[in-house]
Amino acid sequence: MLNMADGLARLGALAENPVVRTLAEGFAAAGFDLAVVGGPVRDALLGRATHDLDFTTNAHPDDILKIVKPISTAHWDIGRAFGTIGARVQGEQVEITTYRADSYDGVTRKPTVEFGDTIDGDLIRRDFTVNAMALQVPAVKLIDPTGGVEDLVSGVLRTPTDPNVSFGDDPLRMLRAARFSAQLGFSIEQATEQAIERLRETLRIVSPERIQGELVRLMQTDDPVRGIRVLVDTRLIDEFLPEVSALRLEIDEHHHHKDVYEHSLTVLTQAIELEHARHPGEAPDVPLRIAALLHDIGKPRTRKLEDGGVVSFHHHDVVGARMARKRLQALRFDTETTDAVATLIELHLRFFGYAEGAWSDSAVRRYVRDAGDRLERLHILTRADVTTRNKRKATRLANAYDDIESRIAALREQEELDSIRPELDGNQIQQILGIKPGREVGEAYRFLLDVRLDEGVIGADAAEQRLRDWWALRQAQAPRG
Repeated sequence: MLNMADGLARLGALAENPVVRTLAEGFAAAGFDLAVVGGPVRDALLGRATHDLDFTTNAHPDDILKIVKPISTAHWDIGRAFGTIGARVQGEQVEITTYRADSYDGVTRKPTVEFGDTIDGDLIRRDFTVNAMALQVPAVKLIDPTGGVEDLVSGVLRTPTDPNVSFGDDPLRMLRAARFSAQLGFSIEQATEQAIERLRETLRIVSPERIQGELVRLMQTDDPVRGIRVLVDTRLIDEFLPEVSALRLEIDEHHHHKDVYEHSLTVLTQAIELEHARHPGEAPDVPLRIAALLHDIGKPRTRKLEDGGVVSFHHHDVVGARMARKRLQALRFDTETTDAVATLIELHLRFFGYAEGAWSDSAVRRYVRDAGDRLERLHILTRADVTTRNKRKATRLANAYDDIESRIAALREQEELDSIRPELDGNQIQQILGIKPGREVGEAYRFLLDVRLDEGVIGADAAEQRLRDWWALRQAQAPRG
């Protein structure tokens, strides 16, 4: 519950921030108004850490530049056309923007930039009331024309104006509603949520890069599941990630108490808990979280009714990996993220074969080799994928994974497990066999890699003898001309 006395005290502390105070004094001396705006004001009232200070002013860009030049170590005007000047003040990067009174054409997200005359007019055009508050400095005056404080107290997200108009102006705000719901733990006001469902198709005018950016920010929150439920319930997710809502139609063959959608959300929650436990204080692992959400998206396409009424999803791991790769590429994710997510989905079932019967050292080596530098993420995803209510089964699976991690650790002490390669390289293969670079060198290399995976380190001399024996057999079996 928001305590206003404490909140106002925190606003006073924000006004005394060295960066804020330096800018406030500079603008006041030049005869212009200045206010901290948006997220920092909201977070100060809530007692959350404030980041990325943004300011609004009645000064126009040329005047802003004149004011910040003497008090900043760097400044830039790349956003001048939108009224925004950036600067580095007291070692911190800030943005100062002239009051805006933009209009939109409803066809693109690009507004017709118009400078405004009042701070109230600037605030009303923002996305949600809780982000439409400003702290005027140096006077330390809270400006709240749309009832943002009341919505903070109530834990509600609401647009400052008619949500149909607000979302029609900028459809990306619908995605931001889901993200802020997750980030703040707030519910979405009914009319606002209904407008999201009604206007969801307008998201199509938003670029994939912008959608990806909001999805990443959602996945970085402590409780992305809350935001995902908003996206699925309003059907907004169908515009950019329809595979998630499709999971609601399928029943998971391993966990009959949940459908695949609920199972996937549980896996995501458990993956985040394990992520925090195993790597406390580290930045959110977005590829791991996306893989947890999407790990079963191949099930709808592979669903098959077997004899006896049993439902199977054979090869849903491979199919799901392909689907995820295609979807992430469409959303313009970078190659590293896309590869990581696809690899984790493709490998997420591999462990369950281990739980059914102990693997050989060769199988463990191949598991590590196939996971590569994503092995730790695979550990977390596989453990999180256990959502059964059967305590005995859950304990058995947990013990099995403890065992496989112990065996990996033991093998690491004996071998260079993280960089498995043959004990002879390509040049040595060519020299021993007396052959030139080509397809045969690659085949010999793969043969030696299989020996390394199956038997571990056998020594260079033994590897050379195996290579010579393999080559002699190959030559003997070759068809004669």
